[in-house]
Amino acid sequence: MKRLLIALTLLATLLTTACSENEMPNQKLADSVNLESFMGTWYVHGHTPTFMDKEAYDATETYELDGKKIRTTYRYRKGSHEGKWKEYHPVGKVYDHESNAEWRMRFFGILNAAYYILYVDPSYEYTVVGHPGRSMAWIMSRSPQMTDSKYDELIQELVSRDYDLSELRRLPHQAETKD
Repeated sequence: MKRLLIALTLLATLLTTACSENEMPNQKLADSVNLESFMGTWYVHGHTPTFMDKEAYDATETYELDGKKIRTTYRYRKGSHEGKWKEYHPVGKVYDHESNAEWRMRFFGILNAAYYILYVDPSYEYTVVGHPGRSMAWIMSRSPQMTDSKYDELIQELVSRDYDLSELRRLPHQAETKD
């Protein structure tokens, strides 16, 4: 019964975040994203939790170009820095090839969700990712550490786009995450 409830909750979450292939961005995205520079591991410092990752610690997103696909590994420890590792593997596809800032992520092989790269700094050290509903967002960097002032600066990218930040959670990271 518990698995059925989890599956139904997951389906409901994904359905509310799914988008059609013809949907245009309803907000300003990054002007241009160099895909090769964007690939690699990002530490997630802020996110809007789902039922799957509401207790995430030490979370990372790793992107790898594989032809036209972007293989993704979302990894985090559940409940604490010592918690069990959880991993998910959505597959991304660039939707807007002019800017490379609009992707579609396929979850569990069945549902596509928009993935908007709202901001990436010129050195590809910091990024802010959003969603059409403006209620889901991710703040990431290449380092497990982020100063409060940098985090607040990146929050302003979301504020300037009228994001609902009531559920946004800052994720804790250890200086080094070890297996």
